[in-house]
Amino acid sequence: MSFSFSEKYLRPFVSDKELNAMAAEAAAAQRTVFEKTGEGADFIGWYDLPDKKGNAEYRRIIAAAEKIRRDCEVFLVIGIGGSYLGARAAIEFLYGQYHNRTRKNVPEIYFIGNDISEDHLYEVLTVCEGRDVCVNVISKSGTTTEPALAFRVVWNMLVEKYGKEANKRIYVTTDAKKGALRTMAEKYGYESFVITDDVGGRYSVLSPVGLLPIAVAGADIGKMLDGAAAAKKKFASFDFAENEVMRYAALRNWFYRHGKSMELLTVNEPALTMFCEWFKQLFGESEGKDGKGLYPSSAVYTTDLHSLGQFIQQGTRIMFESVINYAPKGKMTVPADKDNFDNLNYMAGKEVAYVTQKAFLGTVLAHTDGDVPNIVFTLTDRSEYDFGYMAFFFEQACAVSGYMLGINPFNQPGVEAYKKNMFALLGKPGYESDLAALDEKMKELS
Repeated sequence: MSFSFSEKYLRPFVSDKELNAMAAEAAAAQRTVFEKTGEGADFIGWYDLPDKKGNAEYRRIIAAAEKIRRDCEVFLVIGIGGSYLGARAAIEFLYGQYHNRTRKNVPEIYFIGNDISEDHLYEVLTVCEGRDVCVNVISKSGTTTEPALAFRVVWNMLVEKYGKEANKRIYVTTDAKKGALRTMAEKYGYESFVITDDVGGRYSVLSPVGLLPIAVAGADIGKMLDGAAAAKKKFASFDFAENEVMRYAALRNWFYRHGKSMELLTVNEPALTMFCEWFKQLFGESEGKDGKGLYPSSAVYTTDLHSLGQFIQQGTRIMFESVINYAPKGKMTVPADKDNFDNLNYMAGKEVAYVTQKAFLGTVLAHTDGDVPNIVFTLTDRSEYDFGYMAFFFEQACAVSGYMLGINPFNQPGVEAYKKNMFALLGKPGYESDLAALDEKMKELS
């Protein structure tokens, strides 16, 4: 397997005895996930997604992706949070950040509706000018402000461009029975895919939410589900010594209980940047409640060592690092230069990948010497199988870790607070009393 877990660099920070003392607690949390007996258990449908390969919905996704690739040059994915992060993370994991320039025979893929930026929306619409466009709008309710606003603008553009034929270029991923998008799909005949009630957004990458855009990008989603299925099988045991999901969940909670307040996910490959963003939503929304939880942050090395490295090395001792070390076979070597103005001839003939690994090792050793514990994952390939395996690993680890923390890892009650204020300030009907309260608060602040 090209994704592995190591506790090698943790020996100065936590002993085997201390970690093993958490075995029974981790096993209980693992059992809560498997038996669906804890809070939020009606949202554990993600656990069965690897088994959906080959079903009717899967086959429709494959067919729709093929049609989209034939019909358009630009594919817009409209969604926010879990409705876009997983798909974008997977596509960049597989094909890099410049996939829209380097990939042939597939549409360019742009993600919108994940902010309220006029400039962002305008720039993407400019990319669409004079080109054939298809759209996948993803929202359970169809009324979430950011994607609903983007879809309204894009829908207007498509109707002006294609007339009634626009309906054949719109694909929706939404609730099976209710919501604005379901109503529109039935009225206008959009092809639609279902977000089932038992899968929350941040756990949805292996559902139609993520699989349709990933398939449009040309990826083999069957191999992705195979990777997830392999992880599901491997981490189904209750053997604490062998189950890396349980050990990772236990380590996170051990560090939290011993004074750490931040988990810094670090990667040494820019193609994993959006995977970091997906990770932050997964753990931040799952564990940040009831006054509890590690703050999930991320960094891309060595780039961010030139901005955050000083703080990590010698700043407040609030964090531990979970490191994904990408260690592929080398493809490029450092050339020699007879003048050696940059003093790099000592690297001449060495693979760039070799240099990357020495930078990884030097960083881990420096940070552990600086009292920053490092959990290390090694990744040797960036295939569909590997992404599915990794995604499932972290989803299961998040659920187990959340139950160990004593919270419901599947709800997110706090995200409604800013929405209520925004709706009131925009004058949405039904929020008049909230607007009055905000007006009073603003008077007190002025």
